Amino acid sequence: MSMAPMAQVRSFGAFPNHRDTADNLESSPFEFTSSSWDAIQVLLKKYPDNYKSSACIPALFIAQKQNDNFLTLAAMNKVAKTLEMTPMQVYEVAAFYTMFNRTKVGKYHLQVCGTTPCMIRGAGEVIRAIKDFADIGEGETSEDGLFTMQEVECLGACVNAPMIQVNNEYFYEDLTYDSMTQLMQDWKDGKTPNFGPQIERQWSLGPEGRTSLHEIPHTTHSRDWAAEKQKVEDAKAKAAAAKK
Repeated sequence: MSMAPMAQVRSFGAFPNHRDTADNLESSPFEFTSSSWDAIQVLLKKYPDNYKSSACIPALFIAQKQNDNFLTLAAMNKVAKTLEMTPMQVYEVAAFYTMFNRTKVGKYHLQVCGTTPCMIRGAGEVIRAIKDFADIGEGETSEDGLFTMQEVECLGACVNAPMIQVNNEYFYEDLTYDSMTQLMQDWKDGKTPNFGPQIERQWSLGPEGRTSLHEIPHTTHSRDWAAEKQKVEDAKAKAAAAKK
């Protein structure tokens, strides 16, 4: 019996150690764009000059996002130089956290939550929709380079299960087989679908709508901290005087 040829797919699972590929060499050029560099400078202001390494994780994320969700060796080296770290210190961080893609992923990295609430609510159907549409399995990238699928642990949107995270950033929730398929078709057509719930729901409100805090206060609260401190000091002085 003849078998239909399987679609050509690429696995994105990273090795613990770096392995050269044509698009990921130490000599490959990488420079921060002006917007990325500005974001790095804002980031560095949050830390003392002698603790620039504290910015390693968010700086790596900026580099990865700039480079189409792909954190190359050259990008890691640039982060190390910017933060005055040794390259190995940066590699250790990037190799530890799964949010950093040290091998290339598709334009849309589909991270499907498979933890219990999502599993019960239909994560299997979401995965099936991705497999059927893109002809890929776990850890594979579609032939057109658009989609990579990865099952991940809880992403913290259990009330809107099942859900996916895309490119480590955007949540798409309350999914079904059909709505997941539609999302992928929209991306393939160059459209930008709305993130968040894919049903008639406002964020995480239940089917009964808002059941408390019907009116959200918009007042600001400010206190004269110097006056408050003086009250405390006066109370201490009064208590001390009473003991004499």
